[in-house]
Amino acid sequence: MIAYKKEKRENAMCYFATEHYNKTGRYLPQTTLYKYLAYLDFTSLKEMGKPALELKYKAMSEGPVPPEIYNRRKNYKSRLVEFIPTGENKYIVKSKGNADSDYFSKYEIHKMNKLINKYAIHSMSEKEIIDRICKDSHKEIRAWKVAHDIKENTFMKYEDTFENIFNKNEDELTAAEENFLLYSH
Repeated sequence: MIAYKKEKRENAMCYFATEHYNKTGRYLPQTTLYKYLAYLDFTSLKEMGKPALELKYKAMSEGPVPPEIYNRRKNYKSRLVEFIPTGENKYIVKSKGNADSDYFSKYEIHKMNKLINKYAIHSMSEKEIIDRICKDSHKEIRAWKVAHDIKENTFMKYEDTFENIFNKNEDELTAAEENFLLYSH
């Protein structure tokens, strides 16, 4: 379990909202935020054995979505970010302050920067960015595919990031898989 989990999550949302705006000149659509958060969690899990934010995700049609944020977006209260409605079930995320980088490791900051550099492209429309990040999340986040293949809107399982993790011998496990097994118990 992460100490200061709520604060870390809010700082991650603030970071993504700020940096996305700085790179594109546009506020962050909620769909893109959810993919940034999922990528941070599932990339960290795949590479290090532990999700950075420990959010729960559902395998929705446009990719991973954290329901605890999605379901509260209308009334989300935070000193760092706000969700602003832009249409029916559409929101943008605006930062209200500066993210505190002390909540993140150097590895996590590097991964967040990499995501911003990959997807926050000024010359692309927000629709193009959303389409690209959703399409990529479908291909690259194995746990989304496993859950979505079972049924849309099913909760994703972190262990599905690793293929056959519970059937491997100890000497077959990667360092990340070994760390995940220790983390998950």
